[in-house]
Amino acid sequence: MIIQYGQALSNYLYDVFVAKFDFWLAFGLVAQLFFTARFLVQWIASERAGNSVVPMAFWFCSMGGGLMTLVYGVVKREPVIILGQALATIIYVRNIMLIWKNRGSASRTVDR
Repeated sequence: MIIQYGQALSNYLYDVFVAKFDFWLAFGLVAQLFFTARFLVQWIASERAGNSVVPMAFWFCSMGGGLMTLVYGVVKREPVIILGQALATIIYVRNIMLIWKNRGSASRTVDR
């Protein structure tokens, strides 16, 4: 029984990642890696600062990875990805605009 589940999982993973591998799958994987890199960027910046910080690079990774994932969703006709990334990208762009607007002043955190 466990062997059958293992074989079914193996067949599924082969079908998804090998048999259907094309340019768009590679593009989507790169987009997701770029998007995920934002957490690594934020973690490293926080460790260096000794405090929880959100560096500008976090927002650029968010925007770049989000836009790439949005393109992938549009090409693959995935409504969940399209809606999620379209709305999130607006937030990323707005945060970048706010940071640029307030460049001279320090970023603030709200304690509640």
